[in-house]
Amino acid sequence: MLVSLDTCDDAAVYKINEEQAVILTLDFFTPVVDDPFTFGQIAAANALSDVYSMGGTPLTALNIACFPGCLSGEILGEILRGGADKVREAGALVVGGHTVEDNEPKYGLSVMGLVHPKQIVTNAGSRAGDLLVLTKPLGIGILNTAIKGDLVDEATYRKNVGVMSYLNKDAGLAMLKSGASACTDITGFGFLGHAAEMAEASGVTLEISTESLPVMEESLEFARMGIIPKGAYRNREFLKEKVHIRDNITQEMEDILYDPQTSGGLLIALPEAKAEVLLEELKKINRTAFAIVGRAKARTKYLLEVK
Repeated sequence: MLVSLDTCDDAAVYKINEEQAVILTLDFFTPVVDDPFTFGQIAAANALSDVYSMGGTPLTALNIACFPGCLSGEILGEILRGGADKVREAGALVVGGHTVEDNEPKYGLSVMGLVHPKQIVTNAGSRAGDLLVLTKPLGIGILNTAIKGDLVDEATYRKNVGVMSYLNKDAGLAMLKSGASACTDITGFGFLGHAAEMAEASGVTLEISTESLPVMEESLEFARMGIIPKGAYRNREFLKEKVHIRDNITQEMEDILYDPQTSGGLLIALPEAKAEVLLEELKKINRTAFAIVGRAKARTKYLLEVK
């Protein structure tokens, strides 16, 4: 076992031989949009992301579904079709799965991928001086909450769905070409939550610059209105002793930082000398906003310092 639970990493990695290791991960959740096909796409993209964040290539996926008996089987079929669409886009295969009856729909994937044992990217490799690059904008959870309240227009809905359903495949390829020190994907624990896991696993403190963070502008307005998902408050409570946020940071930006993301981007740490290569690769192939968002430094009292 090369990577296990010790550092709260995105997936487990098991060595087969000197040339191959398997990446194993599982993720599923309740619907974030009403359209079943779109929900399937988003859930699959979210599950596949763990393989990309470890530097691997997805090979196979198993469906995991919970579904109420009172709903039409056609809805379940559309969810599975959406998931298969994203697995196909990833170049992998759906090879089966399991469904149980439940009161609330849930869907996701168990994914198996491959990686060379010497090319694994974990959340524990960041070193002082590394720059931090985020490959998708923040604010997804706040917009999902607004969508559930029927508060967003069609353009904003499509924008948020586009970010969530976009595979981290391109960002993962760019990361491998540039030589990353560490990586994690940003999902339900929020930007600060997953950044804190990287800092703790790596033995460093991460300085975050809010001025540089890519954020969906619409989410800031909803944050000012108090449209905040419950998960953001849980994330804030869990991290309160580990994070120092300067007094000049606005409340809405704090909410964005703690906002639970669905199928968010990759947070990549890499030496400053390699950052330009990563940015150039992302410019060529990445279809979402990205930016340098901070730097790693020697460990201080806090895991994260936000300015």
